[in-house]
Amino acid sequence: MGSDLHLELDRPGGVRRSLTDSLREAVRGGRLAPGTRLPSSRSLAVDLGVARNTVAEAYADLVAEGWLVARQGSGTRVAERAAPAPAPRPVAAVRGNPLRRPVTPGHDLLSGRPDVSAFPRRAWLASTRRALASAPAAAFGLGDALGRPELRGALAGYLARARGVRAAPEQVVVCAGFGEVMDLLGRLLAGSGTLAVEGYGLWLHRDALGAAGCDVRPLTVDGGGACVEELGGREDVGAVLLTPAHQYPLGVALRADRRAAVLDWARTTGGLVLEDDYDGEFRYDRQRVGSLQGLDPDRVVYLGTASKSLAPGLRLAWMVVPERLVGLVRDLRVTSRSSTLDQLVLADFLDTGGYDRHVRAMRLRYRRRRDRLTSMLAEHAPHLEVRGINAGLHAVLALPDGTERSVVRAAARGGLALEGLERFRHPGHPAGVGGVPADAVVVGYAAPPDHGYAAALAALLDALPGVPEGRK
Repeated sequence: MGSDLHLELDRPGGVRRSLTDSLREAVRGGRLAPGTRLPSSRSLAVDLGVARNTVAEAYADLVAEGWLVARQGSGTRVAERAAPAPAPRPVAAVRGNPLRRPVTPGHDLLSGRPDVSAFPRRAWLASTRRALASAPAAAFGLGDALGRPELRGALAGYLARARGVRAAPEQVVVCAGFGEVMDLLGRLLAGSGTLAVEGYGLWLHRDALGAAGCDVRPLTVDGGGACVEELGGREDVGAVLLTPAHQYPLGVALRADRRAAVLDWARTTGGLVLEDDYDGEFRYDRQRVGSLQGLDPDRVVYLGTASKSLAPGLRLAWMVVPERLVGLVRDLRVTSRSSTLDQLVLADFLDTGGYDRHVRAMRLRYRRRRDRLTSMLAEHAPHLEVRGINAGLHAVLALPDGTERSVVRAAARGGLALEGLERFRHPGHPAGVGGVPADAVVVGYAAPPDHGYAAALAALLDALPGVPEGRK
């Protein structure tokens, strides 16, 4: 028993010396960590094709030097005191000062991030055991390029029940995170005309689609969501990407007349609507907003992810595509990039109700976080308007004109990660139009663990303008 070792024995001085030097360098350089158990002299001799006595003598030399320790019954291990001293970390240059270290944020109020400390480990482990026990051997091959049938079926059922999506399992495509969703869509749409996006949105999506060859242009966004009526005069537009249930990051739902209008545009022109339902499960008022896809499955591509509901580290996302596009999407993929095991586990988690229970628990948890944020602002910063709080994992806090950048800088000095609204604005979209504040910060209230939330809110209060010192 012990670790497999890569050792070079072609050094001058004979086999024993080469072996001793190689082991010593492996320990000194950190390749063999303190406490690592080495193979028995018999096993290593067989692996290296040398005499057992040669290995035993090399071990004895290194024990005598203090690099190794040998105890009866526990074999030969790397000595604890043999760990190399850690190399000094380089000092990062910050804005012209080569000696100043960058400040690492102590609190995180960035949007789009869930509380990963609440990941349902016990329930996920139970689903993992069931999935492994019942999985056929074929499940661990390359399989279907569109994903495991177990997960595609489970998602089709869940999305129909919870989000009003109309789809057969064959229309569901499982992806390795939302980045792959954007990559697939970019390649699917490249050459089909301009892609319209909301004038406020996640820059990562715009960049990914642009890198795939799409000509990305913005639509105006106001208090009713994207101004889809602008599509009427744009014959070059082949598709539009929207967040209709909860506009990101402004937090408004697409107005009912605009929902109908964008579907009319798609039917008339043959265009596609890409519906990003990134946090559709987390709605806190009684007015649930169903999917746009349910109104016209032939013209809408539905996009979802487990990043907000479970954890971004799972790297699981999905598309529901019209039947006529399934073959085209399949042609773009050689094989599924998502972990087969994670797909099987999520399928079980959905089928056994674990996903529903977790989402309900997190909905209550995030609603309490939102209420705590709004109560604090109402008490200490009543002059600042809070927007977009009916759903999701973040709120938009409108600021006095000209103060956004100073607030973001003040937050950074206080160890708080916080984003200004400007970061989400397309370069071609004007600031402060249609009732959208010119200056604001986007406050993500989901990411901090429970024990750190109060301190994060206190840091936010410290950065805001017009809050008396005595209240901070």
